Amino acid sequence: MKAKPDNRDDNVEKLQEAVQNTIGNLREAEDYLEEFGDELGNNEQQAIESKNDRRKESIRGFREEIKDEAQAEQQRNS
Repeated sequence: MKAKPDNRDDNVEKLQEAVQNTIGNLREAEDYLEEFGDELGNNEQQAIESKNDRRKESIRGFREEIKDEAQAEQQRNS
């Protein structure tokens, strides 16, 4: 069985979609905390805030990858 060739043509689009999905999840969690934060236990609230911190870090990483992929795509097309 042969390995698939490395097709990176749509990596930037996939990464941008992942950023948008992650931002949507982040906002949804922030809205949830805003609406129900007073009703949540401290542990649950901290767990959501920690997850949002990880989401923010993921977004930064995705954006760096997008820059790298865009540069690589530009070099491939030159």
